[in-house]
Amino acid sequence: MKILNKLIRKHQHLLFLDFEGTQFSHELIAFGAIKVKLGRKNKIIHVSKGIKFYVKPHNPIGSYVKRLTSIDEDILEQKGITYKEALEEIKKYCGKSFEKDFSFCFFGTHDLRILHKSFENSPDADKKIIDIITKNYIEGTSTLIKAVCGAGKTELVYGVINYALSRGHRIGFAIPRKDVVIELEDRIKKAFPKNHVVSIYGGHHEILTADIVILTTHQIYRYEQYFDLLIMDEVDAFPFSNNNMLLRLSSNSVKGTLVMMSATPEPSLLKLFNQPNHEILELNTRYHGHALPVPEIVVKLGFLKYEYLRKKLTIFKLEHKPVLIFVPTISDCETLYKKLKKDGFEKGNYVHSKRRNREQIIKDFKFNKYQFLVTTAVLERGVTIKNLQVIIY
Repeated sequence: MKILNKLIRKHQHLLFLDFEGTQFSHELIAFGAIKVKLGRKNKIIHVSKGIKFYVKPHNPIGSYVKRLTSIDEDILEQKGITYKEALEEIKKYCGKSFEKDFSFCFFGTHDLRILHKSFENSPDADKKIIDIITKNYIEGTSTLIKAVCGAGKTELVYGVINYALSRGHRIGFAIPRKDVVIELEDRIKKAFPKNHVVSIYGGHHEILTADIVILTTHQIYRYEQYFDLLIMDEVDAFPFSNNNMLLRLSSNSVKGTLVMMSATPEPSLLKLFNQPNHEILELNTRYHGHALPVPEIVVKLGFLKYEYLRKKLTIFKLEHKPVLIFVPTISDCETLYKKLKKDGFEKGNYVHSKRRNREQIIKDFKFNKYQFLVTTAVLERGVTIKNLQVIIY
């Protein structure tokens, strides 16, 4: 009792919290809370009605936890809230005195682990990562950002870009694909409207200097000991992947700090960033807090495969959802598009590496001129389109 009194100290309330977590990732899936008001000598004088909420995790629940708690995916889908919303509900329940007048009681150390793991998988971790990237830049530490697809990796480096610009430093942003360079140029210009931004890629290199240079990975050879901050995205993709020459060129072009970003970094890169003056940062959730969609695998043979595609396209058309249809080759791309057009799917187009006016077609697709695009792997990375549906055919 003496220990409890010491822990409570001058607080007038206790908040008892009980958590349920996923089986393997230990993320919060449900919690209950009861607040208690204390009087003189820490005697309980009032017990408030408790609250209970379900919370959506980013990883599977686990069969053992399902059996133990009777909580399944359907319950979480119907009743679940995000981790951030759960924290807000606790604050709301406690009232204005939440931060200064409460002692918190957990049922064992595992509940604390659930709290910690849920934070790691929460969008609230973004701000922490942004601060660490900037701190690393100031201290001359190179950073590898290992983040899931759709985590908003580009936005994570806005903080360090802003800091570097305020010091008059030169910034480079290298990406493998020309299409993504063009798209990123628009986004960076909107984010930093007062700064000079240029894009460099094959056939487009009239202006080579600016506050921020966005370039394809192969164009790095133009710059020697030039960038104070070099950001490299999609370093797991061609042509950077397993290319020691490009790695040397990248190192040679930067006189300051390197920031690399990838959803699936190679073992050699992880080994490099485990050395001194390097740090690996992980982000396991997307910026909006929703879990990564799990692809639905549908096996159809012969004409049934094409009929299934037509059915899905019709549904997405009625729902006003844009669609990307990925195929393996340029020949498949053109053939499938012509077949769909012949069958009445007029509001579409196709793109591949040899397609003329590809940039304009993609731009028109983003502005809803087309309902679908048939494409090769040229659009598999770096494309941001609201409510996009993806079919791999």
